[in-house]
Amino acid sequence: MNDIHLLFQAFVAPAIFVSAEGLLLLSLNVRLMGIVSRLRSYLHEKHNAAKQGRPIESEAYASQIASIEKRAEMIRCSFVLTLYGLIGTIAACLLLGAGLYWQWAEAAAAIVFVLSILSLLWGMVYYVREVRVALSSVLEEASDSRFMDLQDRADVSEEKEVPQGM
Repeated sequence: MNDIHLLFQAFVAPAIFVSAEGLLLLSLNVRLMGIVSRLRSYLHEKHNAAKQGRPIESEAYASQIASIEKRAEMIRCSFVLTLYGLIGTIAACLLLGAGLYWQWAEAAAAIVFVLSILSLLWGMVYYVREVRVALSSVLEEASDSRFMDLQDRADVSEEKEVPQGM
């Protein structure tokens, strides 16, 4: 019981990682929500274009949907791997506490912590890949004339619907 201060010292590093992983998960969650929201919007617009007999618009949305689905999958992988890292970090903290009483728990804590950090690292690789693809996705959208002409068509149709004199 005289080693309680060692326990608190051992908890500091994993506790910092728990906080960092929580912030990363928050960032990933916000990014995933934005991607899913945009994907839903594009799916709806693609469906409407196909239903109204506008195949060029439907194709434009289909190419963007494919790009967004790839990005969503990368963020999902990053999210899951970061969650595994968080679970492992918490387990390492618990094993460190158990290590005060059982020698095997200290070694298990070290192994679990290393595996957690590797999972976090792999999750960040997916995150970086998605961030790099995100800009190229916007550039593709900007360079796709089928997609860029959609806004002009929407402006024209809105002008037709607005009553004169308002």
